[in-house]
Amino acid sequence: MPEPMRTDPQAPQSIEVILSDPTGPLWGKIIAFEKVFSTGAIGYYSNGFIVNPISKERYWANFTFTLQGSKPEIE
Repeated sequence: MPEPMRTDPQAPQSIEVILSDPTGPLWGKIIAFEKVFSTGAIGYYSNGFIVNPISKERYWANFTFTLQGSKPEIE
């Protein structure tokens, strides 16, 4: 696979994604880890359940964060 067009040497290996209602209740936290996507772009990916703190309903969540401009050009 070609090298990414752009990288971020200062980016950590993982990031914490915190989800909360604008009024404050915490819905959940998920750790997203570095990933090289099938397109060759780099970023972070995670998935997991998020719980509504009031109703206790569970939501399946997918998080993708892609470094803009990292997708390699295909020749």
